[in-house]
Amino acid sequence: MMGLGSAIGAGLFLGSGVGIAVAGPAVLVSYAVAGLLVVLVMRMLAEMAAAVPASGSFSVYAERALGRWAGFTLGWVYWFTLIMVLGVEITGVARIVTGWLPGVPQWGVALAAVAVFAVVNLVGVRQFGEFEFWFALIKVVAIVGFLVVGVALAVGWLPGTEPVGTSNLLGHGGFAPTGLGGIAAGLLVVVFAFGGIEIVTIASAEARDPQRAVARATRSIVWRILLFYVGAVAVMVLVLPWDAPQLVDGPFVAVLELAGLPGAARLMEVVVVLALLSAFNANIYATSRMAFSLAGRGDGPRVLRRVSGRDVPWVAVLVSVVLGLVAVALNWLLPDALLGILLNAAGSSLLVVWVLVAVSQLRLRPRLVAAAGPEGLPLRMWGYPWLTWATLAALGGVVVLMLTDDAARAQLAATAGLVAVVVVIYAVSQVLRRRSTRATGGAAAESGA
Repeated sequence: MMGLGSAIGAGLFLGSGVGIAVAGPAVLVSYAVAGLLVVLVMRMLAEMAAAVPASGSFSVYAERALGRWAGFTLGWVYWFTLIMVLGVEITGVARIVTGWLPGVPQWGVALAAVAVFAVVNLVGVRQFGEFEFWFALIKVVAIVGFLVVGVALAVGWLPGTEPVGTSNLLGHGGFAPTGLGGIAAGLLVVVFAFGGIEIVTIASAEARDPQRAVARATRSIVWRILLFYVGAVAVMVLVLPWDAPQLVDGPFVAVLELAGLPGAARLMEVVVVLALLSAFNANIYATSRMAFSLAGRGDGPRVLRRVSGRDVPWVAVLVSVVLGLVAVALNWLLPDALLGILLNAAGSSLLVVWVLVAVSQLRLRPRLVAAAGPEGLPLRMWGYPWLTWATLAALGGVVVLMLTDDAARAQLAATAGLVAVVVVIYAVSQVLRRRSTRATGGAAAESGA
């Protein structure tokens, strides 16, 4: 449920209409390709997480496979990305809620939400899990309800409706009205919509039975997410023309209003707020555990290792909460150009995570098999190593596609800049560490003499 809650967010509820506008009904192909890519990456990550559960997840695996620099870089790039996302999520919540309650200031809504989820994360991981379960359940119920209404609308079961057939799916320019270029552009719009599912492997270190929990979760989550994403978008392009302007404004609302449901817009606003709060809650957890793991490996301030009596890394949680508030302030105070650079850096960083997951799995698989002994690995990536290489080639194809699009190219450039900055920080920290070690060693030798 945590994986579902993290991956089913505002990107589905609000962003799916943009993909439809770009590719038409053929955006279903874009979602299927992106979903398959995520299935393969998650299978690789699950193989490593089931064998070696760690709160640092892919950062730990990158360090073991490629060296300390890779773990440091991947961990802090991911941490920065989620900190920026925290600001975007809570800003979105504040703007919607103040639309309902005009007398309440946005900063008040943001502060209240941050305070609540700070407490949730500080109390203990069980409480965090409970919140995420119920948030995820609400979103799942909303999507299942939407699918039921959409199917009833498509087949003409609702009062005053008739079966829609394939007129919208194949009419208005055909299934792929913008051609292969549109499908490729749609892929760029939707490929990062599945981000968040990786929290399953971050949380594995705190599960009762990590190997079994990760294996079960990753087997079931991926196909459910594919069903929800592809199913929801299929309903949209079946019941409405792909070029209908209301799909861009709010695809879920457009379908529910077509079905004659009163209050559909307000209902979906509530669901979007819950989706944003769920993602915010999950991202506080993910950032705090990643920082805790990095500090434990000597790649972050030691203070981040401090834990409460309930084994919660409370300093890391508070740092994430405070920086989340800073990110909210940046959303309100910074000029658009500077904020755009920061958000662009976060935008395609998931691609860095996926590439290093695949490379790490290629390198670690023989070691994991040797360590597992006769019992074997709890979970295996299919078709190793050929399917892993194919996934890397597909990710390379996504990069090439991004280079052909102005907005995506800016994202890639900003992410490359972020990675370069983190690598430089790592190099400087290593130089300082070596100098400190030499100085300490020299002082000890003089003392002994």
